[in-house]
Amino acid sequence: MKDTLLNRRRFLGAAGAAAAGIAAGPSLAQMAQDTTEFVPGVADDNRRNASSFRLLDWRPYFDTLTNGAVLVDITSRALHFWSEDESTYKLYPTSVPLTDDLTRKGRTEIIKKVEGPSWSPTPAMKERNPEWPDFIGPGPQNPLGTHALWLTWQYYRIHGTQDTRKIGRRSSNGCVGLYNEHIAELYALTREGTQVLLI
Repeated sequence: MKDTLLNRRRFLGAAGAAAAGIAAGPSLAQMAQDTTEFVPGVADDNRRNASSFRLLDWRPYFDTLTNGAVLVDITSRALHFWSEDESTYKLYPTSVPLTDDLTRKGRTEIIKKVEGPSWSPTPAMKERNPEWPDFIGPGPQNPLGTHALWLTWQYYRIHGTQDTRKIGRRSSNGCVGLYNEHIAELYALTREGTQVLLI
């Protein structure tokens, strides 16, 4: 029992450090990966998700960090950000698309940044959910949260969410969602032209 509690504390400390964007060596990432199996009462899906929530190096994914880089890992439901000068690395939990057919992968970039976004359902969303409103302005009812980053792909966004239960789950209609405090931070760190890769 004592070993289980110690391993759980080490895992939570490592995950907290990663989420806060604290620099850490491979040992921290390895510890976060290896100790998740000792967390009692965690469902298998969440355990796999937690074990994949680890620090990454940008080099396997990007040729350069020009304009900064965002990597969204759909499987681990995590978003990684590296600044152009490599001084800032952030790791955030996300929501991801509900189904594979709503999921888009590949390279894109941020083309527009909006604080206080408005929202309208896509034609496909409206077809699936005709009862949904045609428009929601900025504010606490807005599905895009407090900030949104438009990508080159039509209808795809990285945005905040008012419904925090969605984070860490397959719950979106195609977008990547973050806690409002995290999207506000990412919004400040990114610019139009920041490269984005979804894997």
